Amino acid sequence: MDDQELGFKAGDVIQVLEASNKDWWWGRNEDKEAWFPASFVRLRVNQEELPEGCSSSHGEEQDEDTSKARHKHPESQQQMRTNVIQEIMNTERVYIKHLKDICEGYIRQCRKHTGMFTVAQLATIFGNIEDIYKFQRKFLKDLEKQYNKEEPHLSEIGSCFLQHQEGFAIYSEYCNNHPGACVELSNLMKQSKYRHFFEACRLLQQMIDIALDGFLLTPVQKICKYPLQLAELLKYTTQEHSDYSNIKAAYEAMKNVACLINERKRKLESIDKIARWQVSIVGWEGLDILDRSSELIHSGELTRITRQGKSQQRVFFLFDHQLVSCKKDLLRRDMLYYKGRMDMDEVELVDVEDGRDRDWNLSMRNAFKLVSRTTDEVHLFCARKQEDKARWLQAYADERQRVQEDQQMGMEISENQKKLAMLNAQKAGHGKSKGYGSCPAAPPHQSLPPIHQRHITVPTSIPQQQVFALAEPKRKPSLFWHTFHKLTPFRK
Repeated sequence: MDDQELGFKAGDVIQVLEASNKDWWWGRNEDKEAWFPASFVRLRVNQEELPEGCSSSHGEEQDEDTSKARHKHPESQQQMRTNVIQEIMNTERVYIKHLKDICEGYIRQCRKHTGMFTVAQLATIFGNIEDIYKFQRKFLKDLEKQYNKEEPHLSEIGSCFLQHQEGFAIYSEYCNNHPGACVELSNLMKQSKYRHFFEACRLLQQMIDIALDGFLLTPVQKICKYPLQLAELLKYTTQEHSDYSNIKAAYEAMKNVACLINERKRKLESIDKIARWQVSIVGWEGLDILDRSSELIHSGELTRITRQGKSQQRVFFLFDHQLVSCKKDLLRRDMLYYKGRMDMDEVELVDVEDGRDRDWNLSMRNAFKLVSRTTDEVHLFCARKQEDKARWLQAYADERQRVQEDQQMGMEISENQKKLAMLNAQKAGHGKSKGYGSCPAAPPHQSLPPIHQRHITVPTSIPQQQVFALAEPKRKPSLFWHTFHKLTPFRK
């Protein structure tokens, strides 16, 4: 570099002072002011451009100067919007090239060598990336139609995202499959013949010097990046712009797409644990728990009171749609027996005040009822402490809320995924003695944030392997699953 070039490393923040040239920008970091290549940086979300010569001091004064700069320099505003539009277009074209190289450079060659790869192996490694390639080609074609080459800042691309928002759901399958793809590919790469084969594929296709696992990560990164790009575009789109409303709607739509993908990923991880839990229960009867449920909401001990005044100590597990009752073994307290379940869609929770209940003619403390909506059947439960009762009342509200949200988001787990989870759990538990270790601890009270608030952005300084994990929704994990390794009978 010469004296007029700005040196920086990954993670540094540069204050952009001049962005009139699309290739080279003038900026300032902690060391000095100089030129730097625009293609080497990414515009930060919620980061305003600063006029040339503006003070770098922080505080209200800088915010006021920045706000004035937006109105005093409309040409700079247009240039920044142009830069974001061009970044979206360029990254989309590069992404299509990567997808094409994967499909034609790797998958096509792998299918020619049936002795090296089975159909199942290729499905595991590449997932539905060919479907993604087909979808993205159509998406890019529509983007190009809306791109104004002469005046890029006038481009109206928001409608393209809105038109294709449902199509982006195909990324869910790919992202869920990606961890398994990494494991399968890693196992193959232990053999030199596979390493040489994949390298030959890359050279034959004249692809850039990135390993196959790097190329397979690009769809995961891409679906995370759309909300970031649209957030930046919205920042430099005035409310008077003809595309403002569409860009704003597209930003929310792509955040919801990312949220749905993350929720499905979390659900798949949850059903594996639930399947292993069911296998550990002695004397399970009826349908598998996964036939209707995909998440544990709450668990703990309650006393069940019968009409005759008899009490039964049970361990209850509240899942979405159903409540499962189990009984501890008298001698082996780490063993649970299945005793029944209740359909939560058919009952309503009724709080019971402390004192004598007229209907049951019994004195109650920390009690609540589950009343059937279709029959006269009533189930009475008592908790040991007032705070335990409060947790169960909140858990019931959480269960109803999550069922409603799953319906709104179209959250469904395929039958194949459910069967695979049960099959893996049965294989893992085959030949091992039943035993549950201890009664699960009740998870802490947690209020669910609204769906539209369960998004976070992905900082560029995070390693690529962690990008997808960072996009997880802001739900606190259940303590039940944190201690699952202590409770499961499958550990050695």
